[in-house]
Amino acid sequence: MRGQDRPRVTRRARLFIAFGLVALAGTAALAQMSAEIVPPLTGAGQAMENLPADPIPRWIVDDIRKMRAYPEQPPIIPHSIEGYQLSVNANRCMSCHKREFTEGSGAPMISVTHYMTREGQMLADVSPRRYFCTACHVPQADTAPLVGNTFVDMSELGVGHAGDQ
Repeated sequence: MRGQDRPRVTRRARLFIAFGLVALAGTAALAQMSAEIVPPLTGAGQAMENLPADPIPRWIVDDIRKMRAYPEQPPIIPHSIEGYQLSVNANRCMSCHKREFTEGSGAPMISVTHYMTREGQMLADVSPRRYFCTACHVPQADTAPLVGNTFVDMSELGVGHAGDQ
């Protein structure tokens, strides 16, 4: 018989081929649409214009501690840290703020949480995860806010203290 020795394409195989072609065409169409919506990773199509940089903000160095804006906010550094060395081998902040040096320097002691591991175990020295101060603490700068703020403190909303009735 004719064609007996040739393998036949089954109905299931034809179905898989058809689905594969549809998926391939759909992928190509999606790629073309996304190229129009999302900019290419190689950069903008047109050259960007050169603008002058904003001036570096003036640091506030009056040593007046500011009130925190929200609970759990890391305190802001109220003095200049220009030239402070902060590396794996040295941390100038610790020369004043470490527990044993605060009496002589008059600086506030770093929080006891800086002497704890993630599991709450107390350490004899500052925890390595709290060693790099400027990861959380920043100097005060005389700048305008980057975004508008409509925050209103609870005390300004008329909510009194517990027991003030």
